[in-house]
Amino acid sequence: MGNKFLKYLLKSACPRPQASAWRKPAGLGLLLCLVSTLLPAQSSSPEHPVPILTGNAGFFTNVEAGHTELVPEINPLLLIPLGDRWLIESRAEFEGEFQRPKGGGPYGGKVGNELDYLQVDYIASRYVTITAGRFLTPFGIYNERLYPIWIRDLQPLPLIFPIATGPSDGLMLRGGFSVNPKINLNYAAYFSTQSNLHKLESDRLVGGRVGFFLPGPRIELGFSWQKLLQEERKNSVGFHFAWQPTSLPLNLRSEYARSDNGSGYWLEAAYRLSQVGTWNKVMRRTEVVGRAQQFFVGPNTADVAEEYGLPEVNTRQADFGLNYYLHDGLKATASYGRQFSADGNSNLWTVGIAYRFAFPLGRAQ
Repeated sequence: MGNKFLKYLLKSACPRPQASAWRKPAGLGLLLCLVSTLLPAQSSSPEHPVPILTGNAGFFTNVEAGHTELVPEINPLLLIPLGDRWLIESRAEFEGEFQRPKGGGPYGGKVGNELDYLQVDYIASRYVTITAGRFLTPFGIYNERLYPIWIRDLQPLPLIFPIATGPSDGLMLRGGFSVNPKINLNYAAYFSTQSNLHKLESDRLVGGRVGFFLPGPRIELGFSWQKLLQEERKNSVGFHFAWQPTSLPLNLRSEYARSDNGSGYWLEAAYRLSQVGTWNKVMRRTEVVGRAQQFFVGPNTADVAEEYGLPEVNTRQADFGLNYYLHDGLKATASYGRQFSADGNSNLWTVGIAYRFAFPLGRAQ
């Protein structure tokens, strides 16, 4: 039964390509998809998945209000399957921030490193997976699905991203099932303990997310909630929306989040130019992106803005970007943004390249 069950999960995690969504599986689904590449379609002998090293790397130049910053980044992700129902997965982040001194001279700066997650997954049934360890907090959709530099359509993070998305150390249950032929439900529930260990910091909190996916129109609607169980014991809430029209190569996504640290929203549309007849070989690899967003300060914004990377005043921002997929695994990206706030208006430019890699650490037997 074990191998048949794993095959079922792999089939569920790796749907047939649809519009421009083919390149964007994330989290456990991405890892299962990678495992599936190592499993023969038909075999009379037992299948033994092997560990995989995957992830992405990139190099970006950011210009904000006239200040230039060079940002090399690599995010290795390791998957270790243990039998048919157990997975160990971990992702680290190494990011440089290099700037030129005001008096001139070579670029200098620091390289930061973070452990994004280190977790053990137990596939208890087709409806629930149990996760223990350090995991990405399932609040909204950006943190889990869109954060990697290869997946995100615009490299600058949304203004509201820091709200309720800090790492969690604890226990999580997640899964999904069909409510009826027209509605699928997915869910996640988690508890995080307080930790002050270096590189393993987390808050004591509880929360969950529920989403409803309509396969016909390809629409997802969801709600997130989080309760801090220390200090102010504040609540955070969020809503998300995603739509991939069947007739257009379009991804439309939006999120709203609210907490004592602030509130706001972002709305993003990414359109693949594959339906343009002129220069089709070039256009089908080209994607145009637009994002509108706004942030409103909250009661605690002034105390945590610098720590979490939130704006200190009410802020509006518009971004426009262009992605060109050189081949499956390599893309060039550029974007321009204009930010409006009481601290002054500024331009934000980003140009760079992102690469996705995957290497099996052994041979399937």
